Amino acid sequence: MAGLSAGLCFLLQALSDIVFLVVIVNVILSWLITFNIVNIHNRFVFMIYDMTDRLLQPLLGPIRRFMPNLGGLDLSPIILLLGVQLIVVMLSPYVCYAPF
Repeated sequence: MAGLSAGLCFLLQALSDIVFLVVIVNVILSWLITFNIVNIHNRFVFMIYDMTDRLLQPLLGPIRRFMPNLGGLDLSPIILLLGVQLIVVMLSPYVCYAPF
């Protein structure tokens, strides 16, 4: 049973790390595109940005609907990362349980 618990704990941490990485890549790439450092007409840049945007849209969309309009400031990625970390912290005692 300890192997299953360790596997679920690893899976939970890996999923949260993947979400964190995708959010950070998307945010940094959007800044680089906004400040015209990288060009969206570059096929590789467009492919990476489109992929991360499509992956995050189902997670960020509901958050953006409930957040007030702050002008050009989008805090939904921060809310998403805090929510994912909250879920990991809340589930860790139950998933990562290892009896002694």
